[in-house]
Amino acid sequence: MAPRLQERYDSEIRPALAEQLGIKNPMALPRVTKVVINMGVGSAVADKKNLEIAFDAMMDIAGQRPVQTIARKSIAGFKLREGMPIGCKVTLRRQRMYEFLDRLVSVVLPRVRDFRGVSRTAFDGQGNYSLSLTEQLVFPELNPDKYTKPQGMNITIGTTAVNNEQGLLLLELMGMPFKAAKQPAS
Repeated sequence: MAPRLQERYDSEIRPALAEQLGIKNPMALPRVTKVVINMGVGSAVADKKNLEIAFDAMMDIAGQRPVQTIARKSIAGFKLREGMPIGCKVTLRRQRMYEFLDRLVSVVLPRVRDFRGVSRTAFDGQGNYSLSLTEQLVFPELNPDKYTKPQGMNITIGTTAVNNEQGLLLLELMGMPFKAAKQPAS
């Protein structure tokens, strides 16, 4: 069975995109291709256990095993050597991607303290969107007793949109809670 957001994309969002963008070819319509979740664990340099805890949290959040990220260069000021594990990341595609986006939009972001919407300007020029969370415990699947150390993460949503406007429209239709657009001063 297809995830709820994927069914909504096929039945409602795709026709709305075709109408608003004036694109007749369904393959040319913007769609989400992947979601990359990255956790940089700077404290892993001093204590390897922090990386294992972040690894477990990422596995609970994403539903698949993350890969370790390693340092590319040595930085003496941070006591960092090339090749040391300093974080973890996971790339979600297809059904897991849609399930994660659905949870992110409908459950996780509303649980963020003092949440007023995500930034409209965090696009990269090609329609891909990045946001960061400072607290991993906004995910309901994490047990607060097990994960006591606060850990943030970066989430990047990769799309096939050709520009920021198409990416913004796609994510708005998918339910991403963006901040209200600023009104021009008159």
